[in-house]
Amino acid sequence: YKIEDRIGIISQRETGWLKELNIVNWNDKGGKFDIREWSPEHDKMGKGVTLSEDELLKLYELLKEYFHEETVKTTETNDERNIEEIFLK
Repeated sequence: YKIEDRIGIISQRETGWLKELNIVNWNDKGGKFDIREWSPEHDKMGKGVTLSEDELLKLYELLKEYFHEETVKTTETNDERNIEEIFLK
């Protein structure tokens, strides 16, 4: 595997492991969107999910429908953010 782009950290455990959204190239088959936990050195990983761009956009549409609104309030910071800011930077 090769992490082509680190998009962002979703959460961090007390152990230092990070749940991240990245673009990862698995077996030289091109980069895919990938959500999984990584050790701090990125040498170990947990189970995750890999999505094509079409699958990620479908997930985005499903989340928009689920939240029924243009803005979401994050539970950790209580900040309101436009849903496009979260998914379509």
